[in-house]
Amino acid sequence: MYDQAYKKAKANWNSRVNQGEAGTLLSLDGVVHRESILTEVSIGTIDIPIDKIVGTYSHSRAISFSNNFMPLMKPNSEFGAKWSSLYTSHITEGLREPIKVYEYLNYFYVVEGNKRVSVLKFVGATSYQAQVTRLVPKQDEHDKINMIYYEFIYFYRETKINTIWFNEIGKFPMLLNLINQYIDKYQYNEDQYKLFIANLYRPFRQIYKAQGGDRLNITTGEAFLDYIKINGLNEEITEAEDEKSIKAFIEELKSINKQQPNVETKPIIASKKKNILSTMSGLMSSKKPLKIAFVYAKTPDTSGWAYSHELGRLHINNIFKNQIETFKIENVPENHNASKIFRQLANENFDIVFTTSPTFVTPALKIAMEYPDVKFFNCATTYSYKSLTLYFGRIHEPKYILGMIAGVMTKNNIIGYVAPYPISEVISSLNAFTLGVKSVNPTAIVKTLWTHRWDHTEQSKDIDSKLIQLGVDIISNEDLPIAGDMSKYYGIYSVDPITNEKKHYAMTVWNWGLFYEKVIKNILNGTWKSLYENVSSDEKPRNFWLGMDTGIVDIFYSNRNINPQLKNLINCVKNGIISKEFDIFRGPIYNQEGQLKINIGETCDYDKIINMDWLVQGIEGTLPDASTLAPNDPFSYMLNIIKRG
Repeated sequence: MYDQAYKKAKANWNSRVNQGEAGTLLSLDGVVHRESILTEVSIGTIDIPIDKIVGTYSHSRAISFSNNFMPLMKPNSEFGAKWSSLYTSHITEGLREPIKVYEYLNYFYVVEGNKRVSVLKFVGATSYQAQVTRLVPKQDEHDKINMIYYEFIYFYRETKINTIWFNEIGKFPMLLNLINQYIDKYQYNEDQYKLFIANLYRPFRQIYKAQGGDRLNITTGEAFLDYIKINGLNEEITEAEDEKSIKAFIEELKSINKQQPNVETKPIIASKKKNILSTMSGLMSSKKPLKIAFVYAKTPDTSGWAYSHELGRLHINNIFKNQIETFKIENVPENHNASKIFRQLANENFDIVFTTSPTFVTPALKIAMEYPDVKFFNCATTYSYKSLTLYFGRIHEPKYILGMIAGVMTKNNIIGYVAPYPISEVISSLNAFTLGVKSVNPTAIVKTLWTHRWDHTEQSKDIDSKLIQLGVDIISNEDLPIAGDMSKYYGIYSVDPITNEKKHYAMTVWNWGLFYEKVIKNILNGTWKSLYENVSSDEKPRNFWLGMDTGIVDIFYSNRNINPQLKNLINCVKNGIISKEFDIFRGPIYNQEGQLKINIGETCDYDKIINMDWLVQGIEGTLPDASTLAPNDPFSYMLNIIKRG
């Protein structure tokens, strides 16, 4: 067997050297500078993952092995004889004596037992006992790996789990929270952390690797965390129950990791030509109307957001009449329980399901992967998914114009802004609004308060009162009114500090009917798939991010309360945005701390806008940390679902 191990060593050595890399094993003394180490901590004798053993202690031992830990010494050497003897012992009796290692940044370097490790790697062992000494580096908040490692140290101290790793900050605390939820849910008292690994992570990893997931450019831990976010905490993962869903999940990961987001920003083509070869599988027959579901988190009577989508549903009913059947499903929970309703709709043979809230993105993605013949759409602005089509509007465009109106109408140059969640469309809208204010009134400031609630009229009124106490005379509040609601706690309005009387100036408008009409028209004509869907596994998935040029987002202003000069300015800016002659986020733009975030002449693309995590100059107020929001809050839980930047 030594001859085979030796051949593997030479092949690995030659491959790496030909690529200009070191062919021999890593050595700890070549990786770590002693002055960078804060302390050494004895961990004791524990099981360590074999694939985490990446090197040896000293350079003198490193040259005996190739980079994959296979032996480089000739087969007839004393080294070769000892290696062969260890191999025979492992096959006949099993190796039992622990090795000694240093652990640094969750990788292991062998002090004693290099040949044992080489044999173990050759036979494909997964773990082995080791006496571990941890080298703790000095903390450096500017070093990403260092920060992740300190999160790992805390995670390990709580769980004694060392088989999972992440490449992004914040993932270890998130996983610990999930593990604790799992323990509470299933009331495990003994070896609870081991049970989590045995019941969930280890079987997931086995299926994931068998399906080729380990070839993706993310850690298995990151894939596992995203899978649990989408599919929820079940008591166990098994091949029989979960192989299909893990395989579909890997296809999503492949699509996302190999491509940048494929964003459609132009008006949808309303094709009139029927393309029989490109009809969506299972959707159409000449006699069967399309069966379409609209899913609302609230009701059109209590939510301006649901009301705007309900108008869209009624619009397509009027346009397509007996060619379609639409149904509305109200008060759907904004958590994983929504997936039960989505699955029911799929089982009831709905052709198309529009899930109309960003809080539905996770359960919608889960069911869309399970039912590829049902066309799922989700109203949200995140990255593209293969199984789920996302659609949203560039609401920051009309928000900029609302900011201009507020900047002109304010008398004391203090403007209030009611913001719900610190998610991308809210942050970019707040920034755009403030830039609009500053474009016409450089001395004005925008005071921002956060509700941490979505579409909540009573809380909006409460925040409104707080802003008045802070001295504002113009307020930007909820985007959309509820049908028949005359309270005017939406759009932008002035507030009389004495009488509390409000004067309404303008508000943003969502015309979802325009989007739904063109989607349905293309599906009925059989051209949707050829125009807007990935027709092969190699093509990027697509999502829609549509602006004022499509009419899906717009503004409505008061003819009585807006003077002719301001109307003219509004129309000029609107036309500039529609014609692409004016870009809202063109630099120079500075953040609150005065740092230049967008250079002179530079503009922001989709990726930069949806990843905004900073506020522009002119805003008074802090940006909440989404990770501190309550765990049952759907936004804090569902942020960054398989999102790769």
